[in-house]
Amino acid sequence: MQKLLVLLSLCFLFSCGNETSDSLIVKGNIKGLKKGTVYLKKANDSTLVIVDSMQIKGDSNFQLESAIESPEIFYLYLDKNDNDNNRITFFGDKGVTEINTSLKRFNYDAKIKGSKQQDILEDYMRMSSKFKNKNLDLIKENFEAIKANDTALISQTEKSFKSLEKRKYLYTANFAINNRNSEVAPYLALTELYNANIKLLDLVNDTLTSTIKASNYGKEFQRFIDKIKKEE
Repeated sequence: MQKLLVLLSLCFLFSCGNETSDSLIVKGNIKGLKKGTVYLKKANDSTLVIVDSMQIKGDSNFQLESAIESPEIFYLYLDKNDNDNNRITFFGDKGVTEINTSLKRFNYDAKIKGSKQQDILEDYMRMSSKFKNKNLDLIKENFEAIKANDTALISQTEKSFKSLEKRKYLYTANFAINNRNSEVAPYLALTELYNANIKLLDLVNDTLTSTIKASNYGKEFQRFIDKIKKEE
């Protein structure tokens, strides 16, 4: 009888492990939240769909779950019942992703721990924020030049815009190539390089590993390239 119980326990553990390994589990805490609804969403044919949700009533801890085939972007939404929606974007993978944040600064205080793809994406976003800040500086400079009717400065800022855009494209392409064995590479190509010339897109695509090419984003990136070539 004791041996039977041990065998049943082992079978239960293995079955639970297999079930978990095929799912994304998102859990964490929203400091200061007493009441509201947390949603887990993902893109489906350019539309965000709800894959799981949980009502918060007093306890600010939450846990959500979704089936997942390959690593992809998910969104954690918070509806606080005050017509103010908040969203955290993260790269999900099979297993557990932990997100801890606050009610007051839902987006900005988010600490995400989980997939290796998320770590790579955060590396990229740190550099990307520098490009965004520089772009904002140029917008301000260009506005002031137009206001002052300074044609020389207007021309200079326009050249700086193009130069900055080119630098960002090259940095993104290089980052994707250096992370060719991660689903982040085709994702960045689709979201950050969609206006780049086809040669640069081909260069990134050709470096992707076979595993990444077979991922959801890898297949989508290939379809995107094929569409561009067909329309040329």
